[in-house]
Amino acid sequence: MVVFETERLVVRHWSEDDGDRVFDIYRRWEVSRWLGAEPRVMADRGAASKAMQRWNERGRTAPYGVWAVEERATGTVAGTVLLVPLPEPSDGTPGRGEVEVGWHFHPDAWGRGLATESARGAIAHGFRAGIGQIHAVVRPDNVASLAVCRRLGMRSLGRTTRWYGTELEAFLV
Repeated sequence: MVVFETERLVVRHWSEDDGDRVFDIYRRWEVSRWLGAEPRVMADRGAASKAMQRWNERGRTAPYGVWAVEERATGTVAGTVLLVPLPEPSDGTPGRGEVEVGWHFHPDAWGRGLATESARGAIAHGFRAGIGQIHAVVRPDNVASLAVCRRLGMRSLGRTTRWYGTELEAFLV
């Protein structure tokens, strides 16, 4: 099911046919090193199927989801874009219903503006649904994702430990 489209991309729910590509993306340390409080690579193809099932479940609560980013010209899944509620704060402060945009791409898709294009589409999708503010949280040394935040016109909020139990650069649009 298509969630939204951009000039070069179709953003959609995952299908079982995407499993090999998901495993190929998340088995790579150069991708997974930036994800989660304790980064780790995906262990096996079965983990990809389980992840896609979880992501599709999250997508049942509009406008949220963790979606496949497919290149229109080739039909190749380039990566993942997400629009999800941020978890309850890990710093002990009360949650305020913040929403996060994020992206994870296969290295063969890096450097072509696909993360920026898909994130811009996810932000527009969220705004159309009535979300007033959208955050991004990025590890301080993830230069590529910090650049995506700047290209999206996001405002830096500085470093925080508010979410995910680790120090992150926070941005807002």
